[in-house]
Amino acid sequence: MTSDFDKAENLWKEGLLKKTLERFPERRAEFATPGGIPVERVYGPADPDEGFLESHGFPGAYPFTRGVQPTMYRGRFWTMRQYAGFGTAEESNARYRYLLNAGQTGLSVAFDLPTQIGYDSDHPLCAGEVGKVGVAIDSLADMEILFDRIPLGDVSTSMTINAPAGVLLAMYIAVAEKQGVPRDKLQGTIQNDILKEYMARGTYIFPPVPSMRLITDIFAYCSREVPRWNTISISGYHIREAGSTAAQEVAFTLADGIAYVEAAVKAGMDVDTFAPRLSFFFNAHNDLFEEVAKFRAARRLWAGIMRNRFRASDPKSWMLRFHTQTGGSTLTAQQPDNNIVRVAVQTLAAVLGGTQSLHTNSRDEALALPTEQSVTIALRTQQIIANESGVTETVDPMGGSWYLESLTDAVEQQALGLINDIDAMGGMVKAIEEGYPQRRIQDAAYQYQKQVESGDRVVVGVNRFQQEESPASELLRVKPVVEASQKAKLAAVREQRNRTEVSGSLAALKKAASGEENLMPRILDCVRGYCTLGEICGVLREVFGEYRPRTVL
Repeated sequence: MTSDFDKAENLWKEGLLKKTLERFPERRAEFATPGGIPVERVYGPADPDEGFLESHGFPGAYPFTRGVQPTMYRGRFWTMRQYAGFGTAEESNARYRYLLNAGQTGLSVAFDLPTQIGYDSDHPLCAGEVGKVGVAIDSLADMEILFDRIPLGDVSTSMTINAPAGVLLAMYIAVAEKQGVPRDKLQGTIQNDILKEYMARGTYIFPPVPSMRLITDIFAYCSREVPRWNTISISGYHIREAGSTAAQEVAFTLADGIAYVEAAVKAGMDVDTFAPRLSFFFNAHNDLFEEVAKFRAARRLWAGIMRNRFRASDPKSWMLRFHTQTGGSTLTAQQPDNNIVRVAVQTLAAVLGGTQSLHTNSRDEALALPTEQSVTIALRTQQIIANESGVTETVDPMGGSWYLESLTDAVEQQALGLINDIDAMGGMVKAIEEGYPQRRIQDAAYQYQKQVESGDRVVVGVNRFQQEESPASELLRVKPVVEASQKAKLAAVREQRNRTEVSGSLAALKKAASGEENLMPRILDCVRGYCTLGEICGVLREVFGEYRPRTVL
């Protein structure tokens, strides 16, 4: 007699798997270990229990515990997307082209602090910060230089930008127009996750209500105009960097996701028109098994939330697709070469957990921006795990481990408990206003630091196995001349543009912001006329005001 499991497996093979293989053949006809032992596409229990299909299922199918694609890395590897940007647009463009030539398969843009908070480089508050932690972008002129000789129709670009995300996306679209690339060909992601800024990172501009409006405007605009663009990267990374546990990272990230979906639905959008373009961003820390369990639990939780809470009917709306970055807070200034090993373990965790794209941190990032040599080692770490480790030959290779499955269940239950607490408070915006996630993160960070200082938690080279070291050399430093150069370029843009067009487009944006129309077309008009980032955000500041956080103790 054919069991329910056998029927489901046959349906999966003849349906989803077959369609996937027809469109995206696997990398090889046969997979085997170096010793010649055949490697199957996916392994499962010999005698699955009744709950297996509901809790695990098959790769590419609900609840996506085992991965979001039926063949995962047997089809193609994850996108190797090194996060980079510093100094001027010219310098960052040179780094991007170097990385693409070295085998990177996607771009990831780091913006400097003034850009992240919507100020031009010549604003008095920006003195000493221009180009320091990312690239300085003041207008479309800088964006044109940033992507010079990089065909936007052929690459996928991620941009770590939040409060002014719509402005930077508009600049990207405008550059693509100048390159002759249609909007429907553009692929990439804007982070666009303001809620985690309020609780963990701090690069916010506007209060929560208008910030949520900007986000849902981007959802609606891109669903019509830029359909292949991921309109948000709901980010647990910074929550973890602030000190959260793995379960808190999952819970607070998914709770943010729930808030964004609720806001879009309230704005009149059908969930299945935007949910397939939601993406997530997670951290990878050193505990290999807990990190793999975290990724599997997050997928399973999100699938249930989207199918059951929001009644999404498109299976793509149930998928939690995510980018991973290795843990910046785990890097040490002491014995920096040890960071290469840490990053390798974290990379393995991300891959075993089924990431869709990955950035690997460089050995020297606890000291300075990474050098070309350091970033090459970080990229090679991904390439070695992809091509030499064997972990990409089968789907969900750690699935079925008693330890891993127990950890997956535990992370899921802890995260679900926190999500229920947030629901009881009235949702994530309310919880942030009350300081709930902030307190939980601070408490977790405090407990971790106590363990390090007591020696209960070993950090090699920091509280054990120390050694005398010479000062680090050959670090990358952003020169002070960058700020002067950027200010001069900005002055030239202001001198050469059509001032009447600038004032008109900014006035139209202000009127739209005071009403209810979608702001993205107005922002795009401003960008095309070389209005600066600071001018556009300044208009929105006038209408929306600025956020002032409450003190959380």
